[in-house]
Amino acid sequence: MNIAEVIPQDNYVLYIKSEDGKTGLFDVKPYLGSEAFSPLKDKAEFERVHNGRYFVEWDCGADLSADTIQARWEATSTRDAQQSAPADSADTPPLS
Repeated sequence: MNIAEVIPQDNYVLYIKSEDGKTGLFDVKPYLGSEAFSPLKDKAEFERVHNGRYFVEWDCGADLSADTIQARWEATSTRDAQQSAPADSADTPPLS
């Protein structure tokens, strides 16, 4: 899977859209207890996620591979994705 778009959501969830158009929500909360992900407890740090196309990463060094995301995300339908994505996401360029 190649990641086309990643948008941080409330409650430490990432909205992910793949290049093939599939969408899903990935819950980062289970990872926050690990040393690498603990800086992401700061909401501002969590929101500074970068899209590496084959992974997402943060400045603190935490990262998630596209394979991990795909294996553990909650896939959404197009309708659900439109409801889950921020209202202004159409006007906001994807994080990179």
